[in-house]
Amino acid sequence: MPEMQQIFAGIAWNDGGWIELAATLIRAVIIVLPVILLMAVYTWMERRQASFMQDRIGPTRANIAIAGKNITLFGLLHLMADGLKFVFKEDIVPSKANKLLFFLAPILALAPVVIVFVVIPVGGFFAYSHWDQVLTADQVKAYAMTGDAFRLQASQLEIGVLVIFAFSGLGVFGASLAGYGSHNKWALIGGLRAAAQMVSYEVTLGLTVVGALLLYGTLEPMAIANWQGHNIARWGIVVQPIGAILFLAAAIAESKRIPFDIPEGESEIIGYNLEYSGMRWGIFFMGEYMELVFVGAMFATIFLGGFHVPLLHADGFRLGSHHLAMPHIAVVLVQMLAFWGKVVLLGFLQIAIRWTLPRMRYDQLMRLGWIGMLPVSLANVMVTAILLLVFTSYNWNMGNYWIASLLVTLLVYLLVVAPQQTKTDEDNVAHDEAHSHGSH
Repeated sequence: MPEMQQIFAGIAWNDGGWIELAATLIRAVIIVLPVILLMAVYTWMERRQASFMQDRIGPTRANIAIAGKNITLFGLLHLMADGLKFVFKEDIVPSKANKLLFFLAPILALAPVVIVFVVIPVGGFFAYSHWDQVLTADQVKAYAMTGDAFRLQASQLEIGVLVIFAFSGLGVFGASLAGYGSHNKWALIGGLRAAAQMVSYEVTLGLTVVGALLLYGTLEPMAIANWQGHNIARWGIVVQPIGAILFLAAAIAESKRIPFDIPEGESEIIGYNLEYSGMRWGIFFMGEYMELVFVGAMFATIFLGGFHVPLLHADGFRLGSHHLAMPHIAVVLVQMLAFWGKVVLLGFLQIAIRWTLPRMRYDQLMRLGWIGMLPVSLANVMVTAILLLVFTSYNWNMGNYWIASLLVTLLVYLLVVAPQQTKTDEDNVAHDEAHSHGSH
C-alpha cells in the first residue's frame, strides 16, 4: 500500500494526471472490451451460421426458465454455458508431460494475439475539451499538439506493423510447445505440422503488405489509416487488390481455420492440443477466435481505410457542396463503429469461408503456400516498386491509383499466375494420361 500511495502521489493530477488516467481507461474500454465481446460472439456466430447453411436449428438448448417460459436468447446463453464448462471441467495433466512447457503453451498461443491490439487504432484523435463542437481537421491536429486531444490508440509506434508481425509470429511457439510438452507422439506430430504451416504462411503474410507499405510510406498503423482516409479510391483493397486477397488467405492459414485447419482438424486428424482439457483447452479455443478479431482488425487497418468512413470528414459528411455538420463526439463515435463494423463483417466472411470450402490435403496446403502464393506476393512487391519508381521519376500523376492497381494486377497475372496455371493444366493432363495407361 505505501508503494501505491507513492506512485499516485507522484502523478501531477492538477497538470493532466486525471486526463491521462481517463484517457487510459477510455482506450482500455474501446479496445479491450470489443475484442473480448467479439471473441465470445464469434463462437455464437459460427454455430448459428453453420446451422443456417446446413439447414439445422442451431444452438437452442441452453435456456433460463422465467415465468414458465424457456428463454434461449437465440442461443446466446450457450456462451455462458461454455464459459462455465471450461472453468469447472477437470484439468488433466499427463504424468510424463513437461509441466512448464505444458503450462506455457496455451499462454503463448493467446498472449501474442492480445498484445498486437496495443498498436491498432480504433479511431482518430478525441478532443475531449471540445467534444460538443464542430471541429475541422486542422483544429483537431492543433488540439492534439497542445495536449487537448488524445489518440484512440493504446500506443503509437513508428514500427507498429513490424511489432504486430513480430508478436503474431510468436503463436507458432504455442502450437509447437503444446505438442512437445505433452509427451505424446501424436501431439508432437500435430505440433510439427502446425509449426511448418504457420512458418510457411508467415512469409507470404509479411510480403503481402509490403506492396501496400511502399505506397503508404510508413509503418505506423494510424498513419496508414490516415493515408487511405475517406476516399475509397485510396483504400488498400483498391490500390493493392492482389495483396489484399493474398493477405486474407494467408491470415486464415496462419490462424489455422478451414480450409487450412490441418493442424487441428477435428474429425480425422490428431492435433497438438490432444492432451489438453478444461480451461487450458479453453485458452486455445479463445486464442483461435481472438485471431478472427485480429485478422479483421489488421485487414481493416491496412486495406479498408481503418476507422475512416467514405465522405466523413472531421466536421461531418461532405458530398460536393452538401455538408452535414456533426459535433466532434458524433464523428468519433461513427469512426469507432465503422472500424468495429468492418471487423465484424470480415469475421462473418471468415466464418462463411469455413463452412463453404472443404479441407485441403497437407501437400496441397504447402504447395499453395510456397509454389502458389509466395511467387505471386513477390511479383506483386516487385511490380509495385517498379511502377512507383517510374511514376515518381517522371513526376506522373499518382492520383489515379486505380490505373496503377490495374497495371500491377495485369503484370502479376501475365508474369506469374498465367504460367503457373498453364503448368498446372499440363501436369493434370500428364497425370490423367498416366493413370489411364496404368488402368489398362
